[in-house]
This record gives sequence, structure tokens and C-alpha cells, in this order.
Amino acid sequence: MSLIGRIFVILFGLLAASLVAGAILVGAVLFPALSDFADGPVDPGVLNIVLGFGFIFVSGFALLPALLVVLMTEAFYIRSALAYAVGGGVVGLACYFGLVPFDPATLRFDGIVRRHLEIMTGAGIVAGVVYWMIAGRNAGAWRAPPVPRHAPPS
Repeated sequence: MSLIGRIFVILFGLLAASLVAGAILVGAVLFPALSDFADGPVDPGVLNIVLGFGFIFVSGFALLPALLVVLMTEAFYIRSALAYAVGGGVVGLACYFGLVPFDPATLRFDGIVRRHLEIMTGAGIVAGVVYWMIAGRNAGAWRAPPVPRHAPPS
């Protein structure tokens, strides 16, 4: 596979992983509201808008940390699903800690909500596995020399 083709596969994998992570975040955060039947059914148009904002949120915050994980796995030919799951979890964790205020006087994060931390980490893990299914299984394959083709015997 050529380098340009591999870049397109990586971008598509990142796009799909961001979409899945955004859907998980929106579903997990809205689950208490969605499970309350007293409010009636949720309008599908509103849910689509919220899913779109979740996708934009995840893809905007997680792009650079996810690209670092992708560059490391491509450089070292890492093709393990576990590596991508751990990398996705670390990216989700880093994105959550990037949103929580840090108090330098006490050297700790203020306002950590454990449920939100678990949701972000879980969404990162699933996004890492989705990326692995699309692009990570062939990490570094663009550097392999093409297989020589022999002429058929005559």
C-alpha cells in the first residue's frame, strides 16, 4: 500500500473512531434523561444534532493525542488491538483531564466527576478498537517492499 493510500485509511479510521466515541459520549451522558419515560419520546432531529456536536467535540479535542498514538504505532509497526485500546483509553483520559480545571497551588485537579472520567476513558477504548479494526491492523504496512511477481510458467 502506498503512503498516500495509507494516509487516507488513517484519516478514515480517525473519523470513524471519533464518530463512535462521540456517540458513546452522548449516549452515556444523556442516558439518565433518555431513560425517563415521563418526558415522552426524544425528538430524533434533536438527537441527531446532539450526536453531531458530540462528534465535533471528540474529533476536536482528541485529534492531536490520537495522532501521536497513530504516529507511534505506525513508526514501530505496532498492530496489537490491546495497544490501540490502551492508547485510546489514554487519549480519552487526557482529553478529560484537559477539560477539568487544575489547581497549581495544591497540584490536583478540581471537580473530577468519576462517572464522566469513566465515560471518557471507555469511549477512548472503544474508539481505539474501532481505529484498530479499520487502520491499525496494517500499521506500518506501507513501508514493506512489494511482493515480487513472477511470470507464470509457460
